[in-house]
Amino acid sequence: MRHLIIVSCMVAVSATYAMAEKPNFVIILTDDQGYADVGCYGSPDIRTPRLDAMADEGVKFTNFYAQPICGPSRAALMTGCYPMRVAERGSTKQVHTILHSKEITIAEILKTQGYATACFGKWDLAKHSQSDFFPDLFPTRQGFDYFFGTPTSNDRVANLYRNEKLIEPKANMATLTERYTDEAISFMRKHKDEPFFVYLPHTMPHTRLDASLRFKGKSKRGLYGDVIEEIDFNVGRILDAVHELDLAKNTYVIFTSDNGPWLSKNKEHADGHLPRDHGGSAGPLRSGKVSTFEGGVRVPCIVWGPGRVPAGKTCDAIVSTLDVLPTFAALAGGETPADRVIDGEDIRHLFGGEFDKANADKTHFYYLRMHLQAVRQGKWKLHLPREIEPIGAAPFSRNPHIPIADRIGFPKPFLVDLEADLAETTDVSEQHPHVVKRLLALAESMREDLGDFDRVGKNMRFFDLNGLRPTKPPVPVAHKPHSSKRSKEIER
Repeated sequence: MRHLIIVSCMVAVSATYAMAEKPNFVIILTDDQGYADVGCYGSPDIRTPRLDAMADEGVKFTNFYAQPICGPSRAALMTGCYPMRVAERGSTKQVHTILHSKEITIAEILKTQGYATACFGKWDLAKHSQSDFFPDLFPTRQGFDYFFGTPTSNDRVANLYRNEKLIEPKANMATLTERYTDEAISFMRKHKDEPFFVYLPHTMPHTRLDASLRFKGKSKRGLYGDVIEEIDFNVGRILDAVHELDLAKNTYVIFTSDNGPWLSKNKEHADGHLPRDHGGSAGPLRSGKVSTFEGGVRVPCIVWGPGRVPAGKTCDAIVSTLDVLPTFAALAGGETPADRVIDGEDIRHLFGGEFDKANADKTHFYYLRMHLQAVRQGKWKLHLPREIEPIGAAPFSRNPHIPIADRIGFPKPFLVDLEADLAETTDVSEQHPHVVKRLLALAESMREDLGDFDRVGKNMRFFDLNGLRPTKPPVPVAHKPHSSKRSKEIER
């Protein structure tokens, strides 16, 4: 009997030790924050001392990619898959992804490893509406133990929910950044003795904008700058809490944005720089949100984790939100789903500063809605031939979000050397025909696998068709995005 007690105690101690070794994860995701809206990424007038310090203490990624718009970007982060691949309710492809219940999220994977999971902020995967959404697709049904936030964007209002109960219609937006952070820290305190996953997708700087009295009117960049500076302060509060709870050496914190800046809220769709501009800045990158130019999809990303992540390093490897799920799964001792294609890859080595182990052949594919528009490998980015108003990008075929100069087509492949030409102005395809040929082949392979506006990819997922597959992709109907009340809803 005594022997059995000793063995039982050893097993219990071993299990407790193994659990303690699993790292905590915190993802802080902002909405429509541009590449250059952080001091360490080049902002000249928005003060972000806590994010700058976070970069000094961690790894700053300079080639980190999201998707061009809100819902698809969140679907990619949660599933590790391109939005074209994931199944949606009703087997359609909505402007903002309605994530099918049979898709597997980061939270669901981490729960199998004993994690406490919570989401604080904007969800946007149960339908893009503050009231007409699917409650059974809320975070609490997609792997999260707890939810405090809002169903979707704050275009007009932000209705606040706790779990699945509406607790505050038309919440005061000036309070949201602080309140989300308060709730996240409270959750971390409650679960400090077990591994936890905190997903903190802030409502802003997506418009409408607002900031608390402590920050309002304090930035040189107007209300937009006020919002970013308040987010920066609250990022600092998260990091301080991690230290206070003595969890710094066992916690990863990631800060990033869901897409590039909303330029349509800036004067003449220019890169945000005026105090009255309500959209952000992509800095040296071309264009912004709802674009497959770099400014639409390349976003700031900082990874922090003292003792696990080296301090003051910059990583230039191609990385994306797709890589978060397989990386977290590996770090937690779990596995990625084996019954489906996952597009992301495990990049633990990059988190650890082993940049020489980066995948030199890694390829990133740029989809806008259902249209494959570009492909990147190494320093080379190839814009594929496309119409000025491509049907596969509808309802953004005629795109009111970006400058007129960026509302263009490409009659032939347009090759860019991103190391020499971040602004994507010069076609060097004639000088490098072998590169064009290679990238065209990669694009064609992806079309076969994932699909395009004119075909259904062999690994595009459908769960609502009784095992059948559509013969034609659910191509959206082309229309003018600015021509109706419904179109204005889609634009947001």
